[in-house]
Amino acid sequence: MGGWFLFCRKASLGMNNGMRRKVSRYRRLAICYAAPGHSLLSSSGPTRNVLSLAEALSHWADVTVAFRSLRESITSEKYKVIAIEPSQRGPANDRDDEATRGLNPFAHLSYCRALWSFSRRQADSYDLVLEKGWRLSGSLLNFFRLQGVPGVLVENDARCWSDPINSFRMIFKYVLHHAAQFIANSCSRRAPLIIAETEELKNALIRQRGIPPDRVEVVGLGVDRCLFRPMDQQSARISFGIDPAVTLLLYVGGMDKYHDLIPLIEALGQITPSSLELHLVGDGEQRTYYEEKARRARLKVKFHGRVPHSIVPQYIAAADLCLAPYTTAAFPNGQVTFSTLKVPEYMSCGRPVISVPSGHILKRIENHVSGFLFPNDVSSWISFFRALPSRERLSEMGRTAARAVDSMSWEQTAASYFEICQRLALKR
Repeated sequence: MGGWFLFCRKASLGMNNGMRRKVSRYRRLAICYAAPGHSLLSSSGPTRNVLSLAEALSHWADVTVAFRSLRESITSEKYKVIAIEPSQRGPANDRDDEATRGLNPFAHLSYCRALWSFSRRQADSYDLVLEKGWRLSGSLLNFFRLQGVPGVLVENDARCWSDPINSFRMIFKYVLHHAAQFIANSCSRRAPLIIAETEELKNALIRQRGIPPDRVEVVGLGVDRCLFRPMDQQSARISFGIDPAVTLLLYVGGMDKYHDLIPLIEALGQITPSSLELHLVGDGEQRTYYEEKARRARLKVKFHGRVPHSIVPQYIAAADLCLAPYTTAAFPNGQVTFSTLKVPEYMSCGRPVISVPSGHILKRIENHVSGFLFPNDVSSWISFFRALPSRERLSEMGRTAARAVDSMSWEQTAASYFEICQRLALKR
């Protein structure tokens, strides 16, 4: 831990507290939205969130998005895309975009030096920096602060330890987790403002990191309504070669510790309606395990893998019912703090959703009206399958679900972000 503070001390000795750019109400703000813990990968949730917000925010400001590395070439007339470490490129077959996953402490320290260099090179270019939360949340903001550039931390998680400590390796990981949390807590408390995606997350940040309540504002995520919209189910099934008569359950997203599909798969192994199919779109560290479980149980489960983001709505259109089976034990106090973007995207496409009765989800899904809420365990899934609604009833619920999220948009989210950015920038 001493090495971290020695590094920060050295950084502070070279800081420049002068005004980098003069901000006025009559000039467009120059904003950098940085995701230092992620690589740009268009099929991943964090990348989509950052780019969607950047596109909408560009209506009012000049926006640059910065990822640790760029795994794909993405160009836009509305915002600029750069890499924090241009030479750092992840393997094309990586399962996720967490650019700091698996890095040891020394690699993290080296990367922090790269973030410090990035802040010094780029400080003259921006009026304000947004930092997307990651393992060392707030570190980049702190470096820009030392250059005289204010910033806002955009947090989507209050990370907690939920794994068993049953080996020396797990003890080591446990110590590193808390060391990273110590740094994130310290840096977060220096941020002038934090944007949390949900009220539940705001409360967790206040409780875990000691953030004053008046420095945390809640701004929910948006939905790309041009992309995620109701489409014809029959046409979608024809395009994917799916039987038009089956009841299709669909999961889209990461296969990680936050989304546990094992209870669902085990339940299907015990009671499988003859006309039901389960389709999974996405990838992650748990995929191989899920595939093996489904193969041994001889289930009708189709793994589509990672697909282009642009055709995800077509898969949703082919479904009758969509799934968001979160693992509540992986969240602080067992409450889902995520903004659960997949849930409103499913609903915006006119599909009811199954999820857990926890946190922000309780405000999004109305049980037995726009979806179903029950614990993510085997017995609950078996009970649901025994009373599986008709496809006609699910279609009716899907229309209700679409109406429930018709006010959500990235434009609305970006307007709130810009108001916060403008307010903070004008204080300089």
